[in-house]
Amino acid sequence: MKLVIQVPCLNEEATLPDVLRGLPRSVEGFTEVEWLVVDDGSTDRTAEVARSHGVDHLVRLTSTKGLAAAFQAGMDAALKVGADVIVNTDADNQYPGSEIPKLVRPIVEGRADMVIGDRVVRDLAHFSPAKRLLQRLGSWVVRRASGTGVPDATSGFRAYTREAALRLQVISDFTYTLESLIQAGSMQVAIEHVPIAVNPTARQSRLFDSTSAYVLRNAVAIFRAYALYRPLRVFSVLAILLALGALGAWTPFLLDWILNGDRSGHIQSLILGAVLALSAVQVFALGVVGDALAGQRVMAQRTFERVRRVELKLGVEPAHHERVADRREPARKKGARRRFRSGVR
Repeated sequence: MKLVIQVPCLNEEATLPDVLRGLPRSVEGFTEVEWLVVDDGSTDRTAEVARSHGVDHLVRLTSTKGLAAAFQAGMDAALKVGADVIVNTDADNQYPGSEIPKLVRPIVEGRADMVIGDRVVRDLAHFSPAKRLLQRLGSWVVRRASGTGVPDATSGFRAYTREAALRLQVISDFTYTLESLIQAGSMQVAIEHVPIAVNPTARQSRLFDSTSAYVLRNAVAIFRAYALYRPLRVFSVLAILLALGALGAWTPFLLDWILNGDRSGHIQSLILGAVLALSAVQVFALGVVGDALAGQRVMAQRTFERVRRVELKLGVEPAHHERVADRREPARKKGARRRFRSGVR
């Protein structure tokens, strides 16, 4: 079996050497371990640093497309170079490479198709109390949205089997962590989590400028992903809230009519209630339409998965890919693919 460790990067020439020095070249349960760096349009020496530190594969995007796009490009390339299991880690050296054997163990043992590294956020000293609280709250929301039990939803330290990676398609332009988890939960992917250690903070995150910006962007990402996969539930809840608002607006008129027999006045309340009631009907209709579109999205996703399988069978090369080092045995035929069977049914 082949393990491919991918590292999405954007201007990481300073931290990438430490990340690569910590990655393993052998992991129990695998006959091959290869490294893949995704350069998301860096303007520094990230690509040169990757080559000089012995990566096997380099994917260089022609412009900066964002973390989610870089992650997806790495997953596609890893599949096409024959990965049976893919590990994703960050280029800021947050996650120790020594934790990878622990991360992939549930997959090797056939218990999971996707494993999340749990940083045990409540114990992280470099997180402020407010950030720890927000992380835990956000993870709780994602657990509710995805139907999973993952305690650290924003962790980027993850492992995927070949089958899970084939089915995954992230469309967010911000981050892959939340959407991919909600998507995996909706597809009934077997997910586990393992506690992991983390390295001291090397630099501040580049995904957001402040905690408030982080909370806002993640809230939008969670709502968007949940609305994509559970539109009828989302819009039904909104419709019920609007209907309750309409009932509340009509209440003074109804009480005056029932108790005093007076149907005059309360014009403003009646108008407001009517507007809210009409809005409730329209929002519920949006939910019905969204539910129909969600069915079409599932069909499109299955089609995309089959296209991926066809590309792998035909040996289509990954886009923007450069094979930096080739440690394969000479006798192995180019394009040969080994399949990994997980224990998940």
